[in-house]
Amino acid sequence: MARPTVLFVCIHNAGRSQMAAGFLRTLGGDRVEVLSAGSEPAARLNPVAVQAMAELGIDIATEHPKVLTTDAVRSSDVVVTMGCGDTCPFYPGTRYEDWVLDDPAGQPLEAVRPIRDEIRRRVEALLAELPPGA
Repeated sequence: MARPTVLFVCIHNAGRSQMAAGFLRTLGGDRVEVLSAGSEPAARLNPVAVQAMAELGIDIATEHPKVLTTDAVRSSDVVVTMGCGDTCPFYPGTRYEDWVLDDPAGQPLEAVRPIRDEIRRRVEALLAELPPGA
């Protein structure tokens, strides 16, 4: 069986989805393919999200916001949305999850840490549910 592909989607692809992708890449290693995108990508990552992840030794500073495409959704086994509403295309047979999380945009580090920690908890739970890759 091929390794599963997980797509994390939020509006700007600058905070929540990038932190989730960083956690899954780190915790899942080669076991999972990780994608992230946004319905309206920002020009750059949220620097406070980058800082919050760096505190845990996860470097997302070289990532950049990407636009959500139908191909990315179609090629994913699991699509996790985070506040992007109805902008994510739906394909039968794809598993969808909607994670309701506060937006870290414009928040100080002290407010982003609990968001980051909740994302990590959810990523760990998702990883435990994924089938083992090839």
